[in-house]
Amino acid sequence: MLTINLIAGSWLAIIVLWPEMNGIFNPYTLLILSMLAGNAVYTLPSIHASVLGMTQILGVFIPGILGYPSLPPMYIALYAVLHILAFILFRTLWQRTESTEARNEALLSEYRKLKRRIAADEESARREERAQVGRDIHDSVGHKLTALVMQLEVFRMRNDMEPEVQNHIQKLKQLAQESLQETRSAVKTLQADEPGGLPAIMRLIRKLEADSMIKIHFTVKHGAFNAPLSNNQSIAVYRAVQEALTNIMKHSRSREAEVIFEAPGGSVFRFEIGNPGVPDAKFREGFGLTSMRERIEKCNGRLEVIANRDRFIVRGTLPLNGIQIHTVDGETS
Repeated sequence: MLTINLIAGSWLAIIVLWPEMNGIFNPYTLLILSMLAGNAVYTLPSIHASVLGMTQILGVFIPGILGYPSLPPMYIALYAVLHILAFILFRTLWQRTESTEARNEALLSEYRKLKRRIAADEESARREERAQVGRDIHDSVGHKLTALVMQLEVFRMRNDMEPEVQNHIQKLKQLAQESLQETRSAVKTLQADEPGGLPAIMRLIRKLEADSMIKIHFTVKHGAFNAPLSNNQSIAVYRAVQEALTNIMKHSRSREAEVIFEAPGGSVFRFEIGNPGVPDAKFREGFGLTSMRERIEKCNGRLEVIANRDRFIVRGTLPLNGIQIHTVDGETS
């Protein structure tokens, strides 16, 4: 259909613009024919573009054969040859560019897969190393502290000592037990997964930037790094940032986002994820945002979603140190 439309447009341009009543040739016709031919070369397969080109050449020569004012045939032939060579060169370079872009996309995809594989291998290696260190501590220090506690108890039971000496031995035994407990806690920490909180969120941001080619402006204001977030609060913030950035990648026309963390006064922890270029469609809160809101509210926090023509913002506030968040006339206090 596009080929037929372009052929009809070419013939219409020749019929309307080519012959002149005063005998003067109108060169504007060649410009329109060149634009139509360029459109055909850019959008149509080679066979269809060739059919259009042959139709235009035939249409250019017919007015001269019929006696209408026209350019010399040699000039028209030279003009047609130059255009054909230019279009062939353009088509060749365009196909070469498309092939190069396809190879670049394939290489970029392989690079992303390799990066993810390397990150997974590094995480696995760190986990194995932590587990090995934990086993070593448990097998050496833990066993020796256990033996020390037992020997102190045996020594206390076998010997009749003054009450002051017994109290001193009891304190040594208690100190050894506390050291053993701390050692076991350290071993459990080493054998656990990666810690959450802000470091995990920073790793998430770096991963999204590398995998999805999205530019993220990350700002940590005073007090945010030292904010005493609980484990549930850290997980809630992590999931909220993850969901918000994922929605930006899926629905936003902009490949840019802004993440802000702050802890004003040390009483609340506030995070904000925003980006420009909100779609024109009406905003509707889906399952992801609903789950995010429920997770924040379980931590006694508050989530705000602001959508306008220029910007989309997800803002959350969590209490610190047991402080409750109250809302008065839309303001958080």
